[in-house]
Amino acid sequence: MGTANKLKLGVFSANISSGVNATLVPERWSASWDDNLRLAQMTDEYGFEFFLPVGRWRGYDGPTLYQATCLETITWASALLAATKRIFVFGTVHTPLFHPLVAAKQMVTADQVGHGRFGLNIVVGSKEDEFAMFGIPLAEHEDRYAQGQEWITIVRRLWTEPDDFDFNGAYYQLKGARSLPKTYGGTTPILLNAGTSPTGRAFALRNCDAFFTAVHTSNFDEATGIVTPDISGVKAVVDDLRSRAAEYGRKVGVYTNVNVICRPTQKEAIEYYRYALVEQADWVAVDAQLQQQGIPRDLDSPDYLRRRQNLIRRIPAIGDPDAVARMFISLSEIGFDGIGITLLNYLDELPLIRQEVVPRLEAAGLRFPT
Repeated sequence: MGTANKLKLGVFSANISSGVNATLVPERWSASWDDNLRLAQMTDEYGFEFFLPVGRWRGYDGPTLYQATCLETITWASALLAATKRIFVFGTVHTPLFHPLVAAKQMVTADQVGHGRFGLNIVVGSKEDEFAMFGIPLAEHEDRYAQGQEWITIVRRLWTEPDDFDFNGAYYQLKGARSLPKTYGGTTPILLNAGTSPTGRAFALRNCDAFFTAVHTSNFDEATGIVTPDISGVKAVVDDLRSRAAEYGRKVGVYTNVNVICRPTQKEAIEYYRYALVEQADWVAVDAQLQQQGIPRDLDSPDYLRRRQNLIRRIPAIGDPDAVARMFISLSEIGFDGIGITLLNYLDELPLIRQEVVPRLEAAGLRFPT
């Protein structure tokens, strides 16, 4: 993404209200356009590589309307690319909701605006209640990826082929398809996917340049905030992704997300974590997410309470700059090429990451000074 840094850094989920943190605290992320613009320009100035949004159409109920405010990502990306100089900005597209001819034109426009800095995060499914808003049924799992394969094939041809073409597939039938202009500079946008099933991973490795996968933790100490990644398990996943990509004759970047609470001291970070994500958690939104996964609300069940806690804290790096930097360094050693950072309030908290965590990554040889 335009740099030689071994560990790429980006911002994830800034286009949705509250980001990924279901909390009642008044300083929670607003996702307003003005805040997104300021954040993108700040991140660009810091030398971060990417800005990655979530595609969301509905969000959740509850006191904060968690993630209900969401800026549409291709329009958002186009505007941010016009206001920045170096950073790559992604759009997140649900393939069944965007006709490939329209989407290809929209994304080429964004790519032209950014002089080649637009990236595409492909999503083939979503939540049933969101698809219902469009009057489109959520297809069976395998069918989603079959349709997604036709979709990306058409989009790539529209981006690159000089002549009109017909396409006669199971999901799309096009006659005399054309799209001008083409992508900027003769290159195509970076493609990203985060499928978790075997079919989803195969789709990503066939088609995409980067893969986004979650990190699971083997231990989280509530008292100290120290997080121990499941190093052996995660490394096996990363190694398998690279090996399978090689079978397709391809190389892929492997990325993950880390939810960061960084404060000057470990004590301050832990205290804020307990305040924002325990005492002031939006448990209505947390329960709604679990129920959407088919897990009934049962506050008498230890397993349900454990799932609640895991969901509210996500994949955390909680602590002082040394602790957060150690977490990032360990993820790089596992094999990750980049980290999408989420924060409770990006504008308030990102400067400390830049001032204190990034220099530690530079000292470890993972990044060059901006």
